[in-house]
Amino acid sequence: MPSNANPMLSSKSIESNVVTIDVGGQIFQTTKQTLSSAGPKSILSRLAESTHRFIDRDPELFSVLLSLLRTGNLPSKAKAFDFEDLIEESRFYNIESLLISSQSNPSQFDAFNLEKSLILPLNGRDSPSVIAATQYGTLHVAHGSKITSFDWSMRKKSTILTQFTAVDSLLAMSPGVAAAGATDFSGLQVLDLEKGYVKETLNWENVTRSSSTVQAIGSSSELLFVSFESGRRNSNSIMVYDVNSLSPVTEIGHYEIFGAGIDSDSAIPATKLSWVSSFNLLMASGSHSDISGVLGNIKLWDIRSGSVVWEIKERADCFSDVTVSDSLSAIFKVGINSGEVFYMDLRKLEEESSWTCFGDNKRKAVVNGKKEGVGCKIQSHSNQVFCGKGGDLELWSEVLMGSRGSLEERVFRKNSIGRLKDMGGSRITNLAFGGNKMFMTRKGQQSVEVWKSSSSGGF
Repeated sequence: MPSNANPMLSSKSIESNVVTIDVGGQIFQTTKQTLSSAGPKSILSRLAESTHRFIDRDPELFSVLLSLLRTGNLPSKAKAFDFEDLIEESRFYNIESLLISSQSNPSQFDAFNLEKSLILPLNGRDSPSVIAATQYGTLHVAHGSKITSFDWSMRKKSTILTQFTAVDSLLAMSPGVAAAGATDFSGLQVLDLEKGYVKETLNWENVTRSSSTVQAIGSSSELLFVSFESGRRNSNSIMVYDVNSLSPVTEIGHYEIFGAGIDSDSAIPATKLSWVSSFNLLMASGSHSDISGVLGNIKLWDIRSGSVVWEIKERADCFSDVTVSDSLSAIFKVGINSGEVFYMDLRKLEEESSWTCFGDNKRKAVVNGKKEGVGCKIQSHSNQVFCGKGGDLELWSEVLMGSRGSLEERVFRKNSIGRLKDMGGSRITNLAFGGNKMFMTRKGQQSVEVWKSSSSGGF
């Protein structure tokens, strides 16, 4: 049967969708859909409907960015250009977000192919006290009274001087904004890192009307969590704020420690706050030392009701560090005495509250009185758990034995990580993750190690 389509109309339709652009004297042809993918704020999307289509810019750089629009990835010829030139050109066209997505996307993170790719030097003599990264890999580093920021490409560096003697808690709220606090300075400060000023100061009004120092900071997509302790160290609380307006939402975990009227173990201020989105709960953990050893507790808070839905008190082998993984539905700790890594399944908390030791033999670590885990760091990211022991880094991943929803005993396996020449060094003090990168600091080093997935490509 003959086709009813009019070839003349089809030809005109195709032609009307084709856009011709003159960039620096070189002619390019593309489609309106390709230009529109740049987003409404880009001049490229406006060119799709414009009759004047001349841009006085570098045509070779435009060719690379046009390929980015078409495929979502940079072409191989992009390596022939200075990457900073590509970044500046993407900013001119207002498509830097597309460049970031192609070069520093969290989906490109591959824990099994990490290699140390870069050392970021810091100015001054102070080693990093804490680091924080955004989703796409902007890094903020607190060292002494300064905070140094590296953009997502690790090529642009800026440093501001804060009012703190040293920063103990740091949260990356955006590429240009961070929340910072210290255990010897009153109030949480929200800092504009690009202009170098304090945007907002948040304080907790405690009963004794003393200063309120910051013990920990955490966040969800909507809320900001701050653990405060009074300057007299006899009261503490977790304040919840709207992450955008910074207005108070609620207060949970308020403890006043006077005399024998309260269980002092339960009143330990939280020194780590982590949001567990799949369970809609906030994990708060803290520890302290006394004559009997290191004591601690881990609590899961329901923010809406302001109540603790689960708690475990740590005595025999208290955590040196603890983390929670949404994707693995588990809490992980490294024991301060044993130095072993343990997990507790979040899906089985109602049935039992006991730790299971990692490793094939599933042995329970023997506590021999020697603190093998002092200074160890543990952090979960994606579907893996990273544990810094001394100068070495362990990578643990789950071996699926049955269906993913099974509540049977789980098996975790230790994997090799990085190249042999990348391993070892002084004690690992901080771990952070952003984009396709892992960031690591070491004791006594005035720098940050950047580990990148070798399989992610890019610059």
